[in-house]
Amino acid sequence: MTTRPLRTIGAVTAGIGLLAAAACGGGGNEGDGTELVVASPWTGAEQENFEQVMAIFEDQTGHTVSYEATGDDYGAFLGPRIEGGNPPDVVMLPQPGLIEEFAGQDALVPLGDEAMAALDANFPEYWKDVVTFDGETYGLIYKVAHKSLVWYRPDAYDAAGVGPASTWDELLTTSETLRDAGQTPWAMCGATGWTLTDWFENVYLSSAGPDSYDQLSDREISWEDDSVVEALEVLAELWSQDDLMNDASGTEFPACVEEVYGSEGAAMVFEADFVAASAEEAGREVGTDALAYPFPSVGQAPPVVSAGDFAVGMTDRDETQELLAFLGTAEAATEWAGLGGYLSPNLEVPVDSYPDEFTQELGQSIADAGEDIRFDLSDMQPSAFGGTEGSGMWAILQDFLSDPSDPEATAAELEAAAADAYDE
Repeated sequence: MTTRPLRTIGAVTAGIGLLAAAACGGGGNEGDGTELVVASPWTGAEQENFEQVMAIFEDQTGHTVSYEATGDDYGAFLGPRIEGGNPPDVVMLPQPGLIEEFAGQDALVPLGDEAMAALDANFPEYWKDVVTFDGETYGLIYKVAHKSLVWYRPDAYDAAGVGPASTWDELLTTSETLRDAGQTPWAMCGATGWTLTDWFENVYLSSAGPDSYDQLSDREISWEDDSVVEALEVLAELWSQDDLMNDASGTEFPACVEEVYGSEGAAMVFEADFVAASAEEAGREVGTDALAYPFPSVGQAPPVVSAGDFAVGMTDRDETQELLAFLGTAEAATEWAGLGGYLSPNLEVPVDSYPDEFTQELGQSIADAGEDIRFDLSDMQPSAFGGTEGSGMWAILQDFLSDPSDPEATAAELEAAAADAYDE
């Protein structure tokens, strides 16, 4: 999803206890082999664009596809349908951690041979690894967000005589120069906890590297590991300077974007490509007076953190597998790429399929990251730790933003919350 944040789902496991008994029930008109039901959270233009993709599938196969919008509470949407033996054939799920929970309840059907062949041929290996559990692969990534961007107002940068930063040290210098020029550098979105996990993930991926990122995500190293403390220390270099930020703990997303591009109360904001929609609502033109550059390198390489939507099968039908395989093709991705508001990690999608230079650059960045791209770490955790307002990572990092004086104590809090969520 590129027009809204991906982690506002809350308690997504409500109703999961209902799933196991009915996981392989039919979707649509079960038995006729011609109608499928696809469910996702997309509405508005996103839904319309996806339905254009589905029209290609219908023309190629003779099947028909009905679309249902899930809303953000997947448990509430899916539970009654599965209990009634009528789940959607394919659902778009945004969190590998959620997919693992559903798979553990036998609520999902693994990818078949054709879908696996498309995944192997067209995507970096990482996208299979992240949704493979107990030897079975359950999702095919279809749509991603680019979560490693610093958005800025070029007039503010020009007035201070600064440009895009390529390293963390340069970013600190840019921030201090903007402050000295009389401009509040950062609109922080600290009242919305998931934005702070994105800060941590980018710093950690760049400073510790992809292997440590995977180990931390998979619970193979502790949150008290030196690499975590070091990443928190880096964040503290910025977060401890109140004069570099707005009312950091009191500003929500997307109000922080409006503060940059609407009221002009700050010069820059960190978040994903979906900031573009809020910038446009504030009257800015992306690529002209709303610009972005890659999150600066903390270590040897700049990070590319993503989030996105995985196509997951819920019915054991040949048509379901046909649709999953289609969604893994370049054709299925290229169609939406040309319509806008979309990014794909499919390596066979031509970058010039995207409708503007800015999106082409984002697409190229995702392709160039290759096997080093990483999915949003908090989205791969149990929701109690990685995706719940007022607790876990969200709350602990909000506290750290307010008082970043003790990174070791914050790391210990993160470890205790993770252990609790994993029932250790």
